[in-house]
Amino acid sequence: MKTVYKVILSLFGVLVLMQSCSRKKDKFINRNFHALSTEYNILYNGNIALQRGIESVNNEFTEDFWNLLPVERMEVKEDIFLPGQTKNADFERAEEKAIKAVQKHGMNIDGKEKNPQIDEAYLLLGQARYFDQRFVPAMAAFNNILNKYPTSDKINQVKIWREKTSMRLDNNRGAIDKLKRLLEEEELEDQDLADATAALAQAYINIKAKDSAITQLGIAAAHTKIKREKARYHYIKAQLYNEFGKKDSANLEFDAIIKMHRQIPRSFYINAHIEKSNNYDFSNIDRVEFEEYLVDLEENRENRPYLDKIFYRIAEYYREKGSDSISEVYYNKSLRKIRSDKYLKALDYETLGNMYFDNNSYKTAGAYYDSTMTAMEFNSKPYRVIKRKRENLDDVIYYEGIAQTNDSILHILSLPKDEQLALYTAHAEAQRLKALEELKKQEEALERRENAAAPKAASNNRLATQAKLVGARQPMSLNSPQQNSSFYFYNSTTVAYGKNEFLKLWGERKLQDNWRRNTQRSDYKNESVASNEEEEKTVEDVRFMPETYLNSLPKEQKDIDSIIKARNYAYYQLGVIYKEKFKELELAEDKLESLLAKEPEDRLILPSKYNLYQVYLALGRHQKAAAMKTAIIEGYPESRYAEILLNPNSELSKDENSPEVIYANLYKQFEEEAYVEVIEGTEAQIKRFEGEAIVPKFEILKASAEGRLYGFEAYKKAINAIALNYSNTEEGQKAKEIIAKALPVLAKKKFVADDAADKFNVIYQFENNVGEDVEAFIKRLEEEVAKITYFNLTVSKDVYDADTTFVVVHGLKSYQGASGFAELLQSEEKDQRGRVVKPKITRPYIAISSPNYAIVQRHKNLNAYLKIQ
Repeated sequence: MKTVYKVILSLFGVLVLMQSCSRKKDKFINRNFHALSTEYNILYNGNIALQRGIESVNNEFTEDFWNLLPVERMEVKEDIFLPGQTKNADFERAEEKAIKAVQKHGMNIDGKEKNPQIDEAYLLLGQARYFDQRFVPAMAAFNNILNKYPTSDKINQVKIWREKTSMRLDNNRGAIDKLKRLLEEEELEDQDLADATAALAQAYINIKAKDSAITQLGIAAAHTKIKREKARYHYIKAQLYNEFGKKDSANLEFDAIIKMHRQIPRSFYINAHIEKSNNYDFSNIDRVEFEEYLVDLEENRENRPYLDKIFYRIAEYYREKGSDSISEVYYNKSLRKIRSDKYLKALDYETLGNMYFDNNSYKTAGAYYDSTMTAMEFNSKPYRVIKRKRENLDDVIYYEGIAQTNDSILHILSLPKDEQLALYTAHAEAQRLKALEELKKQEEALERRENAAAPKAASNNRLATQAKLVGARQPMSLNSPQQNSSFYFYNSTTVAYGKNEFLKLWGERKLQDNWRRNTQRSDYKNESVASNEEEEKTVEDVRFMPETYLNSLPKEQKDIDSIIKARNYAYYQLGVIYKEKFKELELAEDKLESLLAKEPEDRLILPSKYNLYQVYLALGRHQKAAAMKTAIIEGYPESRYAEILLNPNSELSKDENSPEVIYANLYKQFEEEAYVEVIEGTEAQIKRFEGEAIVPKFEILKASAEGRLYGFEAYKKAINAIALNYSNTEEGQKAKEIIAKALPVLAKKKFVADDAADKFNVIYQFENNVGEDVEAFIKRLEEEVAKITYFNLTVSKDVYDADTTFVVVHGLKSYQGASGFAELLQSEEKDQRGRVVKPKITRPYIAISSPNYAIVQRHKNLNAYLKIQ
């Protein structure tokens, strides 16, 4: 009987369950069945996946405390995904759960949703899409709730999320209006109020209304229950106060973060300390106490992951204090602790570079600037600034090297012979001692290797003996001691290095007693030294002989004059570089005054005085400026500098005598193919403006004109001269690039086959000194060309060389077509009365492909082309 009841009850339960599964019946049991299934099964798992995805987004995001933090911890990426693709599997799972809840448990009866959990399913759907950065589908999900479920208990959250999505779609103004309306119309509390005001603050920041954002962030920080959000809102608020210069208010916000200590991420705590220390007014605090405060931050074991920033802050403090040596130590300590903060690495390197630059250590500064660029985003604005500074530094390093080397040589030449000998004797002895010290280190290293290898060798010998006693085969390691051995002579690289160093120090030696004696030295090819000669004098390498250095000094006056000339030009260039590129006016003053004191050649005196006059004015040394102005006007009354000083407005308006206008006029002549005039004009201006920055521009314009007029070899010679003489200018660098990339291509003079070309020309040749009317011929030719409508033909007048001009028809499609066109022009046309309507153009012509015409113009080898036709 009991079994029957169990069966009946089971059947009844199954019947009730089947009845409740229906989504078309608006019954109590149906509604609650689907609501419970939605909430405690599908949405539960979906929300777990969503939270897991949010955590992964947070872990991927790296806080950039150097800039204003975003209100929401999420980095928007520009990756493009196809429909159906997702960036995060957890968000994809959350979305699937939300869609499943709607599809399987939605109870839309008579236009109304009877399952109270479906609005939360749509909210989950929108959030999953939002964090997956698919903002348009997310907006659709949130709008669906607002349209279909206006009475939902989640409606305020949905409105906040919709406006956050709207901001991600760059509709900040609309988001601000709707969030303000929400705050006015609804009594939001706790987390909802915090989320709404935080979103509103981000919208204000996006439209640059940062003062309005401060108030909203204060409300958000006061009402959020999440500690990390509270710290974030306080930190952003402090950053905004710092932007407005309100350091006291910013410090109050930093204090609020510091008080939370271990309740928040350590990064906020440390950065709050560092930023607060940046706001201290040292006129009102004890420096000793502040230094103790920095030391406490450094020595706290919990702060070890953040020592890179702490060391940087300490370095900045000591640099501000004027203790450059201590600050340099801490900058380097900061660099050693950096893990992934490229911005901090760039700051460390750049600051160290600036410090060395200020100390005139330009080579070291350049190395630090190189390291700075490796830590920067390529081709960003800061990268380009450092790159330009580094390139300018190349000039300084180059000319400082010339100035220092040549000054040193000239100083030594000015000394008496005995002082020169004493100086180089001391230098040679220092070199000898240094070499002996190196040799001693090598011997000690060899001895250490031998001592380290001895126990292992002894052990191997014992193993070999044991193997022999038992008749076993020896291991490979015993037969081949070279393998895995630290013994000196088993390392071929070490042996080769030792031999090379021995030869440099002692020369070629025989294997015999007293090998150190000078008489024991032998050459590679001649070993005829008498064995019975014994001298006590030890062998001397050429590096250790003062005569080596004395003999290297220049003897001829022309060589000394060349050194003086190069030194003077280097001083002038340094003065201009410091003045124009780095604005280091005192350094420029020192270099230019030193140059004038050395009585340089005439070409450098006037521009040096004018630049020095401008430096004096900029430094406020008006008496010196007035004296220099008088010296220029009275000493060089016909110069353009005197004209500029007497009439400053002429320079401001770029009068016709300025180098820029002269260059522009010459370039215009170049475009008009007046190459002879361009070459003559540039030569005159190079002499006139010698020593000035514009000279390389005239040089490269002259090289281009010579190439067009005289061909490839002349162009190659001129470009090589520019690369050599102006190597550290922009034009010099351009010349080097041309030599490396363009010249190998331009050097090709092999003519191409006609069937490999698709454009052809017809050339008519004119001798310039014959007096033929070229313009009249061009006019006749253009009239005939205009009658040809099936080709786009054009006529040009091209210079071939100083004696020859070409009139060229362009646009023909084949060699036969070019020849046929020229032959067509040689025939007459008559009217019905027999009168000549079109006279013949009987002038000889040359048909040539466009590639071959370019080769002919480039190498001036028309005769070579005609020989192969």
